[in-house]
Amino acid sequence: MAPKLPVLSGREVRKLLLSLGFKEIGQSGSHLKFERAEPPPFRTVIVAMHPEVTPGTLMSILRHAGIKRKDLELLLRRR
Repeated sequence: MAPKLPVLSGREVRKLLLSLGFKEIGQSGSHLKFERAEPPPFRTVIVAMHPEVTPGTLMSILRHAGIKRKDLELLLRRR
């Protein structure tokens, strides 16, 4: 069984995406839109800027960003 995902805020997810080369391109209410064109494939990710991102939402963000769960753990350890 995989370990539980860490509880992250929208701000922490934003920092993570920016460190991976995503650029913030827009906002609608409390949701930020990020894009990354390099390296391919082109990726678009939406993040709700809430105090706590639920585990299911975090997994969806990771999937859209092309980040594997184990890579997230490594990235969080480096902070």
